[in-house]
Amino acid sequence: MSAPRNFFVGGNWKLNGNKQEIGNIINFLTAGNLDPNTEVVCAPPTIYLEHVRKTLPSSVGVAAQNCYKVPKGAFTGETSPAMIKDVGVEWAILGHSERRNVFGESDELIGAKVGHALEAGLKVIPCIGEKLEERESGKTEEVVFRQLKAIADNIKPDQWQNVVIAYEPVWAIGTGKTASPAQAQEIHVKLRKWLNDNVSADVAQKTRIIYGGSVTADNCRELAREGDIDGFLVGGASLKPDFVQIVNARQ
Repeated sequence: MSAPRNFFVGGNWKLNGNKQEIGNIINFLTAGNLDPNTEVVCAPPTIYLEHVRKTLPSSVGVAAQNCYKVPKGAFTGETSPAMIKDVGVEWAILGHSERRNVFGESDELIGAKVGHALEAGLKVIPCIGEKLEERESGKTEEVVFRQLKAIADNIKPDQWQNVVIAYEPVWAIGTGKTASPAQAQEIHVKLRKWLNDNVSADVAQKTRIIYGGSVTADNCRELAREGDIDGFLVGGASLKPDFVQIVNARQ
């Protein structure tokens, strides 16, 4: 029997926070008696990465919300994995639906970013998920498998231990709509089967697949009971003290 996958909760702060507000978040995380069996990672805006890494407890990881596919060069406004590592940060979220749908990032670009970040020594949280019209037209599997393949094609066999896949149905992000536990579990099972069939049984068993999409303190425990939901990527709720309840959803 394989070891159980370690529960993982990421907090994506998006374009939110200033030093005072970040101080409040750090206070409730420090005082919150976080479940020691859950891996917790917070993703502040890029400009605050070093500040947050220096002030958060070392038991909580820090992630960039994005990074580029090269170490340096004439790419105004971008940040490289090497720079992220240089300020003590070890994670990056890549391919979030807002990067795909607001900023027009392609599957190909996201795959290249994932590959370079892993080569540079970062751990990555690549995101996949379908839009409402894609779900309603029966294309969920087609979309998420296409997105996952573009990512998996850039991951070497020994790098999967540094990957946490986030399934985020776009129609449930920030809308108050949440995939039901059964809906989320169904897609997680299919994603794990895709990994089994296209990468390896070992990768499928060991890789954490987390859910994102209006996760709250009210619905997190029900979602966490599903066998293939290995944690959450949390947006707005990660800015509030309720985030502690989400981290502790398996307690």
